Amino acid sequence: FVLHEMPFENDGVPKNRIAKVDDWIPHIQKLGANAIYFSPVFESDTHGYNTRDYKKIDVRLGTNEDFKAVCDHLHDAGIKVVLDGVFNHVGRGFFGFQDVLKNRENSPYKDWFFIHFDGNSNYNDGLWYEGWEGYYNLVKLNLNNPDVVNYLIESVRGWVDEFDIDGIRLDAADVLDFGFMKELRSFCNGLKPDFWLMGEVIHGDYSRWANNDMLHSVTNYELHKGLYSGHNDHNYFEIAHTIKRLNGIVGDKKLYTFCDNHDVARIYSKLNNKAHMYNVAILVYTVPGIPSIYYGSEFGIPGNKENGSDWNLRPDLNLADFNEKDELPALYTTLGHLKQRFPELTYGDYRELYLTTGQFAFA
Repeated sequence: FVLHEMPFENDGVPKNRIAKVDDWIPHIQKLGANAIYFSPVFESDTHGYNTRDYKKIDVRLGTNEDFKAVCDHLHDAGIKVVLDGVFNHVGRGFFGFQDVLKNRENSPYKDWFFIHFDGNSNYNDGLWYEGWEGYYNLVKLNLNNPDVVNYLIESVRGWVDEFDIDGIRLDAADVLDFGFMKELRSFCNGLKPDFWLMGEVIHGDYSRWANNDMLHSVTNYELHKGLYSGHNDHNYFEIAHTIKRLNGIVGDKKLYTFCDNHDVARIYSKLNNKAHMYNVAILVYTVPGIPSIYYGSEFGIPGNKENGSDWNLRPDLNLADFNEKDELPALYTTLGHLKQRFPELTYGDYRELYLTTGQFAFA
């Protein structure tokens, strides 16, 4: 809700912007949503995914006390809180990496990363290090180092102790160490009842991540693709076959179902026929999975990547600019309350009844 009010670079100036979430709580309740997933809220260099400090709320959002107040208000409203856990990499401003740059081979943190002191970096540091997918502002963590794992797990414990969070979305889970995720799951099982772990996974056999030893759920990118291309191509076979295939792979596990998010274009911009917004919403809420809404998509706002930037996907919205009684948000509200009232929509067995290129019925 707040990114465009914020300076992109961390200016170190505290301002309680996170409190704006409070304005949206009644709307979230009306939609029938019972959880909110935040993109990274911890101190970072710029966009949140280049963490400086896992134990401190970014000053551009406010203080730890400001965020705790928001979490308390959400919990009072019956809304659980899920935080983005960026455990694959940190920012160059992370204290451990800064110590390595200063003390090189003598740094106690030199084995927290993948570093060669006989090379050089794009930043002319006089040492080489591994960055996530070649992005050297994202310094890859060594999750085989017990000190790193202990630091991250203790950070998670702190998030529960301080903010009483209810779950974590693991960024870049498709490249995280499996041993780390198993250790995190074991720890979280004893941390809080029903604590939820969901991972960002694009491709592959989702059951490798979503299972009893690792994560409860992963992002269903395969269905996300079908939700817009199946409508644009007038081909419900793509959507129906994806559902059937994934059910066979993940069994009783529920995948995180979405039609858009902070990394991909808004569903409104992807659909050739905008009336299909309603079809997509119904599918997101009624096929097997855990339905989600990317803020603003319940109002059908557009958003495309432009010139390699995804800034347009993350606008600063004010609720007063929208009408919750319009057809699309009213549909989302109806679907949200149906999801609450009927456990079949969450736990029922799925059965395909009828399928043509332009018609799809299921029970």
